[in-house]
Amino acid sequence: MSSSSLRSSVAELIAFAYRNYAVTKNEFYALFEMLFWPVVSLFTIGLLGEFLTLKSEEISFILIGVIALSVIQIVQIDVTYVMLYDMWSMSLEYSVVSSAPFSKMVLGAWLFGVLRGFVAYVLLVISSTGLFGLEYTLPLLSSALFIFGIFLGALIIGLVNCIFILVFGRRAEIFAWTLAAIVMIFCGIYYPVEILPEPFRTAGYLIPITHFLEYFRSFYGYQPAFGNPLFIGFAESLVYLVLLFYTAEISLKRARKTGLVLKLSG
Repeated sequence: MSSSSLRSSVAELIAFAYRNYAVTKNEFYALFEMLFWPVVSLFTIGLLGEFLTLKSEEISFILIGVIALSVIQIVQIDVTYVMLYDMWSMSLEYSVVSSAPFSKMVLGAWLFGVLRGFVAYVLLVISSTGLFGLEYTLPLLSSALFIFGIFLGALIIGLVNCIFILVFGRRAEIFAWTLAAIVMIFCGIYYPVEILPEPFRTAGYLIPITHFLEYFRSFYGYQPAFGNPLFIGFAESLVYLVLLFYTAEISLKRARKTGLVLKLSG
């Protein structure tokens, strides 16, 4: 890739990230969802842990589940907004005729989601430490790898939502608000995955977020199911992202041919 092509690609990513920022700064609900529901979840689970007089490592086990779910929900919805904003404003046809590939639209929105998710992560970790005794023991590099893995997991969920909308239209809008919570049931958000019955346990191990959570919890004495959860999580993420970006491009071409893009624009 030449330097001019690289600059052009970066400019396109920043442009799509800025589009999400421009819409979000004027939407009270977008700011509300970034703070309100994560704080409610943190207090609910944190107080439950206090009531049950859980040990320090047990409190940390469930609090990181709360934090991960909140961050994933924030980041994945920013990716899904690639479709939702245009669908709600009936302007999808104008976005899909741009020369930029769909992958850059998604990645640009993801970058803005990463920024919002990182802010939420820091605030929730500080709140968890001060209010409920979370002992954050991860080294800086391990924290960065864990957070990056969580962000990739959110990108995967957001991409699935975009594909659902491109295939099923407005009927798939409900997944934007529910898919992350459904996925987290299988990831062991508040419990180890090995307590799930088959085939749900196997399904859980096929989700990268499961391995990133096990990696985090290994610093608190909980043994992961596999020897290198970080490697498995990133390997699964890479495979899924390649398949999903390819599927998204195919779905977009199909939506253009079937007229679904025009239906979502009018």
